[in-house]
Amino acid sequence: MASKYAYSNRDHKFIIKEWLDGGKILELKRFRDYLSIDDVDGILDQALKMSKEVVAPTNDEGDKIGAVFAEGKVTVPPSFHHAFRFVAENGWGGSNKDVDGEGTLPAILCEAVREFMIGANPAMTPYIGLTGGIASVIKAFGSPEQISLYTPKMFKGEWGGTMCLTEPGGGSDVGDMLSKAYPTDDPIIYKIKGTKCFITGGDHDLTENIIHLVLARIDGAAPGTKGLSLFIVPKIWVNEDGSLGEVNDVATVGIEHKMGLKGSSTAVLSFGEEGQCRGFLLGSAPDEKGFGQGMAQMFKMINGSRLDTGHSALGVATVAYNNAVEYAKERIQGRPITDPKGQRVPIIQHEDIRRMLLMQKATLEAMRAMIFQAYYYLDLAEYGGEAEEVREAKRQVEVITPLVKAYCSDQAWLMITEAIQIHGGYGFTEEYPVARQARDVKIYSIWEGTNFIQSMDLVGRKWSLDKGSIFREWLQKIITFTQNNLENSVLAREFTLLNQAIQAYQEMMGTMYGYFKGDIRLVPLYSTRILRMTAELYGAFLLMRQALVAQEKLDQGAGDLTFYQGKIITVKFYVRNILPDVMATAQIIKEADTSAMDMPEEAF
Repeated sequence: MASKYAYSNRDHKFIIKEWLDGGKILELKRFRDYLSIDDVDGILDQALKMSKEVVAPTNDEGDKIGAVFAEGKVTVPPSFHHAFRFVAENGWGGSNKDVDGEGTLPAILCEAVREFMIGANPAMTPYIGLTGGIASVIKAFGSPEQISLYTPKMFKGEWGGTMCLTEPGGGSDVGDMLSKAYPTDDPIIYKIKGTKCFITGGDHDLTENIIHLVLARIDGAAPGTKGLSLFIVPKIWVNEDGSLGEVNDVATVGIEHKMGLKGSSTAVLSFGEEGQCRGFLLGSAPDEKGFGQGMAQMFKMINGSRLDTGHSALGVATVAYNNAVEYAKERIQGRPITDPKGQRVPIIQHEDIRRMLLMQKATLEAMRAMIFQAYYYLDLAEYGGEAEEVREAKRQVEVITPLVKAYCSDQAWLMITEAIQIHGGYGFTEEYPVARQARDVKIYSIWEGTNFIQSMDLVGRKWSLDKGSIFREWLQKIITFTQNNLENSVLAREFTLLNQAIQAYQEMMGTMYGYFKGDIRLVPLYSTRILRMTAELYGAFLLMRQALVAQEKLDQGAGDLTFYQGKIITVKFYVRNILPDVMATAQIIKEADTSAMDMPEEAF
């Protein structure tokens, strides 16, 4: 019982077919010849079946055996090999990152598939997803020769891929990295020297080669992030005809011993210990100021990875929630408070258990709503045909990305603690799945830039992008929607609360602008709380939009009555119990309490 895969795709079908205009995405020129809205159910059903029957059985080996480092090489659990090949060969994996690939699914579909797989085994799926992202970066910025040499086998899953940024002791200080690149007689080939750590999938035996994208500074380039360039560094050198050559002086020093995701190898890699590590420069050499293209190239993948990180957290937390629901229906303990001498009942009938379950359900559905809204915009930004629509989609994604990454990864951890609590003492044992899910999920708040970094990106950058117009447009959507529905007879109380939250948020922004000009220390002090309240406001807005759809379905007498009623009750809970945090946090920020800075270090 250590892992028990419990998942449903009903909410995904609602999101794609009933709430978001999934038909519009599938009718774009890129997809309309081979996909339609009628295909959605079949794709989601098959993906869930594949995740349950192929991926989920690998989960226990991933945790018990894990990735193993011995004699300079990393091996993964035996069951990973079949699942990895099955996913790749059947088009469920990295091939969907190929913008020109045959049969590629749009993000609103392929990311639903990925969510099912993450829930099934979050330690195995990084090997699949990373490679497609790396190949897409090479395809976007590489020369025709580089694209043809590397990307076909990466998209097919025959070769792996990694992004190598972090260095020992460096953490998020990317601009201070020490990895260097030295010119050779060939203007696009450089000798690479440096050490990278925390490299997900940095070494494994799933593929015959691994293509590393390594961020390094060409000797003599500008200091800081502006001087960095990106290099294609194969584990095994690739000859011009595509065959594999000699080992490329990339050594695996070791792998991390982690609290979770044990089947995912997190490697320390040494490049050029023997002075023979070669890499291809991606794009152009630094300009006359010594400025490289590496950071801009990297962020093509990083922004997508931030969405994927928040989404991964949702996948893990959803399995924990579904297990908690099943357990609460089966576990007989205690008597109703209204009938103390009555029969013992399933714990789902106890008030606090119901509160914890609905807290999880409401939060997870808000998370999924903002995630798939982001993917919907990504599809429009990538494949939309109308210039203004593409422009708006890109601007919306700018704001949503840090919310998805930080809010979802923070809340997933908290929601799993509720799932553990529902299990009682059994939740604290490894015989039940929720303990593992707690161990697995925690990394997501740290991956792809810690959540504090996401909050400063929101407050310090996204608020002011394009003279503040991008964020104003984002906020105006919420304001307009709320104003247009204040007279709604079914959700009048909820729209009133949403309107109050908007007003509190606007007042908070005014307060923060004062801190930017006054005590700047208050900006990083409050930024993580501001991101949380921003996401809560956005989550409420999106769930209210879903509630209107659900109410319309009920008015029409549509089937699946329980689902639509559940949607409306879930939204009411979120708006009445979670959204008020916006108002409370706005008041806290107004207080400008500096206790955290005033405390002497010795007193901590």
